[in-house]
Amino acid sequence: MVSIRPSRIEDKDALFVIWLSAVRATHDFLTESDIAFYAEQVRGSYLPQTEFLVAVDKADQPVGFMGMSETKIDALFVDPRRHGQGVGRALIDHARHRSPFLEVDVNEQNPQARAFYKRLGFRETGRSELDGSGRPFPLIHLVLAD
Repeated sequence: MVSIRPSRIEDKDALFVIWLSAVRATHDFLTESDIAFYAEQVRGSYLPQTEFLVAVDKADQPVGFMGMSETKIDALFVDPRRHGQGVGRALIDHARHRSPFLEVDVNEQNPQARAFYKRLGFRETGRSELDGSGRPFPLIHLVLAD
């Protein structure tokens, strides 16, 4: 069982570890230099400047997190040791209480993420050739609406 709470400044290092381990577990299309490129952005800019919803265990230790801009899910990462245990679903359920309409982009080469969102009822609405950094990693655009 997990609880959802707002992120705290002291969560930053734990969230980076979750991000990195989740990327290594699910983004096998990225090279080490790609991961280093994104890691610099995540650690230097994204994590320190963004508020997240954090899924925590009984000991209040982060096991997953989600970043949002209004109705758009900008990031959702779960510790790979907790994949399949309802952490991602709990974060999405929490977001749905904020808005019945949600949007998310997933890497086309990440079939686990695409299957996860599809199981939750998201449907594909489009595709972009480049990711948000202008790199050649196509994105699939998904929406969930009641």
